[in-house]
Amino acid sequence: MDIKVLGTGCTNCKNTIALIDQVAKAKGVTVHLEKVEEVRDIMGYGVMSTPGVVINGKVVHAGGVPSRDKIEQWLTATA
Repeated sequence: MDIKVLGTGCTNCKNTIALIDQVAKAKGVTVHLEKVEEVRDIMGYGVMSTPGVVINGKVVHAGGVPSRDKIEQWLTATA
């Protein structure tokens, strides 16, 4: 599973990537986490507020840190 966290390096972006990593490890799901920090690349996904989360090329979240429950749903639905 390919997951990109879109954000310029703010605290919420860092917390989002850490939380996704924690949940994936707890669920035993193998993910490839990537941080996208270039504003041009973020805008390419149409995300106007960060952090944004892209799973396998599809934007699933934008703006604010997603909840643990939401992350678990993503990992379960696409695993």
